[in-house]
Amino acid sequence: MINMDFSKRLVIETHSLPWIASPAKGVWRKPLERESKESGHTTSVVKYEAGSQFTTHQHPLGEEIFVLEGVFSDENGDYPAGTYLRNPPNSAHAPFSKKGCVLWVKLNQFDPQDAAEIRINTNTTPWLQGQGRLEVMPLHQFQYEHVALVKWPQGEVFKPHQHFGGEEIFVLQGTFEDEQGKYPAGTWMRSPHLSSHHPRVNEPTVILVKTGHLHP
Repeated sequence: MINMDFSKRLVIETHSLPWIASPAKGVWRKPLERESKESGHTTSVVKYEAGSQFTTHQHPLGEEIFVLEGVFSDENGDYPAGTYLRNPPNSAHAPFSKKGCVLWVKLNQFDPQDAAEIRINTNTTPWLQGQGRLEVMPLHQFQYEHVALVKWPQGEVFKPHQHFGGEEIFVLQGTFEDEQGKYPAGTWMRSPHLSSHHPRVNEPTVILVKTGHLHP
């Protein structure tokens, strides 16, 4: 079991973690939180070498993916860097990568009723005006859970706020900051229910944000 106490704040610079071999040849993982070795609640950074593949497998409680580098594929299509995917509970596929890719992956964390299948290429999706000078790209919403990209312009300071249902961030570009530190691209953060912070940036920054899904 890895990092499964959701009452604790976590900050992990994923670039500093070693790659660990998966059961599939040429597929490597960096586990960030894991209930058990090959099942249950899991969040990881996953790397497919060129030409590697996984056999067909099922997602009992869903799979959520953001493609960080390269092109990820399965029998339904090809998904370049910047693609957000949701495979609903009890879906199945046989993923592979012809030229290699790196993914942020969450397994078995969906509400059983959250049955939306989602494929969003964020490179071609318009940004919406958020609070202050922020720009937001909504990706998914179900009950308390919200998923979005947030683009921060240089020097932006956001108001102090509390996270009902927690908050999870993956820094995609730039450096995210708050009163507790600075978090460069590749940093994964998990903040518990009713935690709070005062975020800001000094350089243009893009983050992937999930909120509300860590409600007790």
